[in-house]
Amino acid sequence: MTQNLAAQLATGQETMGLALDAGQQEKLLAYVALLAKWNKVYSLTAIREPERMVSHHLLDSLAPLPVFEGDDLHILDVGSGFGTPGIPLAIARPDWQVTLLDSNHKKTTFLRQAVLELKLDNVRVVTERVEHYRPETPFHIITSRAFADLSEFVKLTRHLLAEDGSWMALKGVYPHEEIALLPADVKVAGVDHLKVPGIEAERHLVRVVPA
Repeated sequence: MTQNLAAQLATGQETMGLALDAGQQEKLLAYVALLAKWNKVYSLTAIREPERMVSHHLLDSLAPLPVFEGDDLHILDVGSGFGTPGIPLAIARPDWQVTLLDSNHKKTTFLRQAVLELKLDNVRVVTERVEHYRPETPFHIITSRAFADLSEFVKLTRHLLAEDGSWMALKGVYPHEEIALLPADVKVAGVDHLKVPGIEAERHLVRVVPA
């Protein structure tokens, strides 16, 4: 099983043009093993098969990596849940500082355990509602995978974005209606179509910046 998952991850990252070393791939698979273990008791994700976790959680989270440009970035993963896309991104880029924010104590308990077991020194876990969160440093990138529609996402996190920062929202089908409803003081910098090995459904990354 472990060998099959390792081969699946290695092939997937190669297909997407990513360069993850053996240690990073090992940590990603350890994260899947931990998620599968906790999921039996806490029902963190509807996906229960480790093979689908590799495609739908690891590769799906890593797909926008080439678009997240910059070194030493501060990244906020809003509504992180069980840690996607934040944990895979933090493993892939140890130079980034990643904050996982979720108001659900059960989920952040898992996140803290994952950070501890995987030795992710560049990850911080915060149990807080996003509108009440007031960190000392704003974020270069604010991302989410299944948090809210675009206008709500922007509205709730505006106070957390650095001056030259951007919102990066992972979506399924092209979100025409959500884009049309964005407030006038922000604009869409681009929408990237993401090809994720093992996922037939459409995936898009919507990049939003202050107007």
